[in-house]
Amino acid sequence: MMKICIVSDSHDRGPMLATAIAEAKMRGAECVLHCGDLIGTNTLRASLKLGLPIHVIHGNNLGDPVSISRLACESEELLQYYGNDASLELGGRKIFMTHYPHIGQAFARAGDHDLVCCGHSHEPLVSLEETVKGGQTWLVNPGTVAGLGAPAATWAIGDLETMRFEIQELER
Repeated sequence: MMKICIVSDSHDRGPMLATAIAEAKMRGAECVLHCGDLIGTNTLRASLKLGLPIHVIHGNNLGDPVSISRLACESEELLQYYGNDASLELGGRKIFMTHYPHIGQAFARAGDHDLVCCGHSHEPLVSLEETVKGGQTWLVNPGTVAGLGAPAATWAIGDLETMRFEIQELER
């Protein structure tokens, strides 16, 4: 069994990101997927101290990708920085990460992954998408952990064994 924390659009709000990750860790999460718009390394420092591996893509607000890459190299593999998107395997599941919901929906419907995570819209979504291969793929957008332009700051917790995903409101 592997639980994961899914976040996006932290927009340099490091304390809010760390709060969501700490809550997810208390609930059994073993790693973090960040679906972009992280902005800079200072956003990650408190979160890295929590000790969970963090997988990051950059989104449309690049911030400082060179600095983030450098931090990833110095993190003893705690921070994995992929660039524009990522395809990875965790808990026996194939996962794709992109920043953009329309790309996420396309990848989910292609049917090559068990889970597709996206961000950008600041609108949380958990959807089981029908695939062109006759199966189903989960599409999860955790909303914005920074709460920008949204009614609440949100993130998601998921269980890769049961494939259950829940949107959570950040406790402030």
